[in-house]
Amino acid sequence: MYQDVIVEEIHRIREEYSRSFDHNLKALFADLQKQQAESGRKVVNLSRKHGLTTPTQQTDESR
Repeated sequence: MYQDVIVEEIHRIREEYSRSFDHNLKALFADLQKQQAESGRKVVNLSRKHGLTTPTQQTDESR
């Protein structure tokens, strides 16, 4: 079976990062949020805003 060196490296780095937080997802997530805040980059929110784009719904009566 073919082994991709790049994918193996990514898996190794991800495992090391997770291990550094004792595989604690909450701690890992908090660290990622901290890195994001410290990066100074603009964060884009792609979630929909309620009320701005509501699809029109057709009922059987309006058809």
